Amino acid sequence: MKPDVLRGHLDALLLATLDGRRLHGYAIIEALQLRSGGALDLPTGTVYPALRRLERAGYVTSEWSTVSGRQRRTYHLTKAGQRALVQERTAWREFTAAIEGVLGEGPWPAQA
Repeated sequence: MKPDVLRGHLDALLLATLDGRRLHGYAIIEALQLRSGGALDLPTGTVYPALRRLERAGYVTSEWSTVSGRQRRTYHLTKAGQRALVQERTAWREFTAAIEGVLGEGPWPAQA
């Protein structure tokens, strides 16, 4: 998948990945890969700065935890992050419906 396609959607993808879960950074990257069927293979240099940005915005909070015997920063959504995710999902549905109306299969109706 072209990296440009993700522009403007990374925050929503991260919020959705954390929905109802507490994950460390690498687990977030793995979850994105798994849920996208391997199409999303984001580098840590993209994910970690975005997580810090979401944390500064108050959408994500983090704490140190021990995962498999290792200290890792674990992230989860705040109430504001949950509200932002609802808004992102609504905006995504509206966007994809509009784009499907144009790119969807089938001929354009004849003009009068």
